[in-house]
Parts: sequence; structure tokens; C-alpha cells
Amino acid sequence: MPRINLLPWREQQRTERKKAFGVGMLAAGLAAAAVAFAGWLMFNEMIEAQQARNTRLRDEIKVLDKQIEEINSLEQQKQQFIARMQIIEKLQRSRPEIVHVFDTFVKTIPDGTYLTAITQIDQRFKIQGVAQSPTRVSTFMRALDASEWLQEPEVEVVETKKGNTVGSEFTLYTRQKASAVDEPEAGKGAETGTDKRKKS
Repeated sequence: MPRINLLPWREQQRTERKKAFGVGMLAAGLAAAAVAFAGWLMFNEMIEAQQARNTRLRDEIKVLDKQIEEINSLEQQKQQFIARMQIIEKLQRSRPEIVHVFDTFVKTIPDGTYLTAITQIDQRFKIQGVAQSPTRVSTFMRALDASEWLQEPEVEVVETKKGNTVGSEFTLYTRQKASAVDEPEAGKGAETGTDKRKKS
């Protein structure tokens, strides 16, 4: 005799399927959450690592900037040192020339003429003195122009003051010739003065 199942098996099967589907969705959700969390951790770690690299790079850049500043400062000091050495070498080379210049003054002063003051500014000399006549001043200027160390003599004044029985007071200018080792340097000059004794 056949047996008939009168229980609602289809409804029970549907319920079981719903439960299985719910369990599957829950498992999928948990798996997705786990994957998302793992991805978040990974990206967060990558971001922190990149930030650490960026911080290290900024620190290294600061160190390099400081080193560049030190190098630039050393370069400036080097240029200043070279400039000072050039000035010292120039002064050493030009030291004998002033001796020749003053020796030229001594050799070119004509009789009856003596100098009272010599002032130097850069390569230019201001010469003051007394001569027995203006002719001797002209002779002195020609001798200066023909010398090896001086050039371009220019007279400023030749005058005979009242009561002056010695001669005419004069002021003239001359310029030192530029040599191959000592060229004039613009903007830098020293003023010196000296007296010359009467040449007999």
C-alpha cells in the first residue's frame, strides 16, 4: 500500500534554502569585510611607509640645502682669498716701482728748484715746490715726461708771492706709467706725503 507524505515539505525546503542563503550571505559579508579590512590595513601601511619616505627625503633635502649653503659660503671665501692674494702680489710687484718713481723725481729736478710736498692718489702725483723761474718748471716738466716711470705732466699754477725772494711757487701733476705687472686699479687709492730736500 503506497505511503503519502502529508507534511509541508516544500515549505520546509524553502525555509532551509532561505537559511542556507542567509548563512551564505553572512559568510560572504564577513569575507568581504575581512578583505576590506585587510586592504585598509595594507593601504594604511603603504601610506605610512610613503610618509616616512617623504619625511626622510625632506630631512635629506634640508641637509643638502645646508651643505650647498656651506659650499657657496666657502666659494665666496675662496674668491675673497684669491682677491686678497692678487692684491698682495700686486703690492709686492709694485713695491720697487715707487723707489724708481722717487728716484726719477730726484734725477729730474733742475738746479734752482726744490720740492716741498709730493702727494699720491692712485697713480697720480701732485707735486708742489719752489723754482727760481718758470723756465725751470718747464724744464722739470719736460724731464718728467721723458722719464721711464712718469708721464703727462700738467702744471696747475706758477706764481710769485709778494715778499718771496726765493722764487716762484708751483704746483703740477704727473701720472705714473702703468707697467705690465701693475695696472691701475680704479676706486682704490692711498694718499701719502713726503718732503724733498733742496737739490744743490
